[in-house]
Amino acid sequence: MPYVNIKITKEGNVTPSQKRQLIEGATKLLADVLHKNTKTLVVTIDEVDMDNWGIGGVPVTELRKIAKEKAAAEAKAAAIAAKEEAKAKKKAEKEMAKAAKAEEKAKKEAEKAAAKEEAKAKKAEVKAAEAAAKEEVKAKKETAKAAKKEKKAKKK
Repeated sequence: MPYVNIKITKEGNVTPSQKRQLIEGATKLLADVLHKNTKTLVVTIDEVDMDNWGIGGVPVTELRKIAKEKAAAEAKAAAIAAKEEAKAKKKAEKEMAKAAKAEEKAKKEAEKAAAKEEAKAKKAEVKAAEAAAKEEVKAKKETAKAAKKEKKAKKK
């Protein structure tokens, strides 16, 4: 006569319906895999107190407490990391905005300098044109004077 003993901890309040499913499932498994007669198969379920169950030399109640503390510590670390990440992101955004502002300022200054250089170049162009016009006037006067002198010389 096959015998199956299922041991579970007394936590979570296993319902009679769930126990029935465990008994039926274990019976079916042995019948399907080992071809055992289900009429003689015995399945028992023992509910063990948490303090009477240990893993690796540590009672399950302590393991659960340790796991809970570890999860809390990990959650705290994750929250701190998220806060730091948000802080770093905010700082980076601030730096990017500052850089964009500096870039805009530099662009305006470059445009202003270019406009100033253009105005300077136009002024120099105007001066050069004025100087050329004066030279032309001077040259015409000298040509006229020379022509007058030549005319005077011819008359003599």
